[in-house]
Amino acid sequence: MSEAEYLTVQEALTAVLAGVSVLPAERVALLDALGRVLAEDVVARDSLPPFANSSMDGYALIAADLEGASKQSPAMLRVVGDVAAGALPDVIVEPGTAVRIMTGAPVPPGADAVVPVEDTNEAWRDRERPLPNQIQVTRTVKPGDYIRYPGEDIEVGQVILEQGHILRPQEVGVLASLGTSEVSVIRPPRVAILATGDELLPVDEPLRPGKIRNSNGYTQAAQIMALGAIPIQLGIAEDTETAVRQKLEAGLEANVDLFISSAGVSVGAYDVVKAVLEQEGNVGFWRVRMRPGKPLAYGTYHGIPYLGLPGNPVSAMVSFERFARAAIRKMAGHTQLDRPTVSVTVQDEIRSDGRESYIRAVVMRQANRYEAKLTGDQGSHIMTSLVKANALLIVPEGVKYVPVGDQLTAWMFDWPETVF
Repeated sequence: MSEAEYLTVQEALTAVLAGVSVLPAERVALLDALGRVLAEDVVARDSLPPFANSSMDGYALIAADLEGASKQSPAMLRVVGDVAAGALPDVIVEPGTAVRIMTGAPVPPGADAVVPVEDTNEAWRDRERPLPNQIQVTRTVKPGDYIRYPGEDIEVGQVILEQGHILRPQEVGVLASLGTSEVSVIRPPRVAILATGDELLPVDEPLRPGKIRNSNGYTQAAQIMALGAIPIQLGIAEDTETAVRQKLEAGLEANVDLFISSAGVSVGAYDVVKAVLEQEGNVGFWRVRMRPGKPLAYGTYHGIPYLGLPGNPVSAMVSFERFARAAIRKMAGHTQLDRPTVSVTVQDEIRSDGRESYIRAVVMRQANRYEAKLTGDQGSHIMTSLVKANALLIVPEGVKYVPVGDQLTAWMFDWPETVF
């Protein structure tokens, strides 16, 4: 296969996304829906606020009674009652009277405004302070001041959240205030993780000559969990078709929605994943013009989408970020599939081989622009350069040299407060 026959990153991504679909919905408890995507519109069954209530501790009164009131010439009103939050008023406000009221308490009949307690001669309030017989008010108010009216925020029958909306803590709070204890959301993808290679050991075993630990399985599980999906660890498969097939069958029994493996997709004599896919499903492609991560297999195993990543740890993680992340987010109902990006000024020269390249870097904010410095050796086995990075700089296909001062797009992992 010549270099010209390799797929571009965008061609490969398009093929991956075409092979996955949004998963079915499920009803879950409200807190379990955090971070997930609504599968249907949510319609308000109540108004918010549900009744007229005070936005301040103070006195409910008739605004016209305060005409001309000031510190030099306060208005005098007779206090006829008290209403606390959660209680119902048992008096009517008439001209010349006022009712002491707490924040959130229902506004009593007859009142059309509230004056804050700070604008009266009763500067301090506590449970032990008796209700005064009268109150001096040192300012004017307009009808409606300091009153929250029914439906001011949300009205009965209003669509408050549309299908496809991502539930954050603020959405959870709104739903709770409307008495919504369960919601219909897209269920999280179940993603099987398989590591292949005779050289691999479980992480809790001591190293032996010629062996390395299975770090990719843990990296990919963490990446899957960070997306709100469910990792299904299939363990390590030896470099035989039988071993790979046995592990994949276990994934089918676990009802997974996507297979992800690392290694076994290159052209080596022991790279057997491609052979198994050709026998039990199909392989859509297995070469992409990107760095790191050129060997990449995509296909199906018994109808389940399958993404085979490279074995080198950085290549596997970057390939996951570029392809698996988008696929998993699409399956979970998201429409924004990529990480956030910013335009950055590079502070180190970059040399590439012409493939679309993903360079590990730290992005910093300097004055009104973002600057990026490389985090060291860009070898596909150097994981520490990923640990130091908060971004990947994207060098477009065909570009072999980026001088200091040029602009690149940065794919942001995070935004550390120590940097920005």
